Amino acid sequence: MSRILNVVRLQLVNKMTWVWIPLIILVAASALSIVIFAMIPVDGPKYSGAGQAPLWYFFALGLQALTLTFPFSQALSVTRRDFFLGTLSTAVLGSAALSAVFLLGGWIEDATNGWGANGFLFRVPWMWQAGPLTVWLSYFALGLLLFLLGFTGATIYKRAGTLAITLVGVGAGLVLVGLAFLVTRFGLWRQVGEGFATMGVLGLALWGLVAVALLAGISYLVLRRATP
Repeated sequence: MSRILNVVRLQLVNKMTWVWIPLIILVAASALSIVIFAMIPVDGPKYSGAGQAPLWYFFALGLQALTLTFPFSQALSVTRRDFFLGTLSTAVLGSAALSAVFLLGGWIEDATNGWGANGFLFRVPWMWQAGPLTVWLSYFALGLLLFLLGFTGATIYKRAGTLAITLVGVGAGLVLVGLAFLVTRFGLWRQVGEGFATMGVLGLALWGLVAVALLAGISYLVLRRATP
């Protein structure tokens, strides 16, 4: 456990990457959105997804968590298992903290009538209908999923190079396009929409955690053979 905590400390040495950049993105996106809300001459509620911008940064964070620290960790004789578990623990802490910030933002928007401009960055109605805990879990799962997408991509690149990660990206794109083609060809979009609606926010969050577990397993298996 102490060795895993040492990896967490190693990752957090670079506070600019893990702390300050997400905060800068969050504050800048929120401030700009609030100004724009105040400029829009509409009495009804206004919504923006800009507040979730730091979540998308977690994809880049996953890339950097491997490329910036993995070679250094190997020079310190850190095992790949400890590096993986320590890095994943850091991502879990970061996702949990950011999700809590989003939850706090939603409460502030509710108390201030959308920052005094009836504008909402965090309090998305269809999500908040499921309750605060589900909202937190949804943001947590999304942040962790994006992190592991970046981390898994970086491990594949470290293990097999540019061609491999390109082929994986193209393959994933083809699979998505193929699924969209089949759904369109057989006229199943209504059923797909009803399926997502039936799952609800909690169901989507739980499936997100399943995807997180799958990506974590893949990235660990690839990392075991990756070169520093």
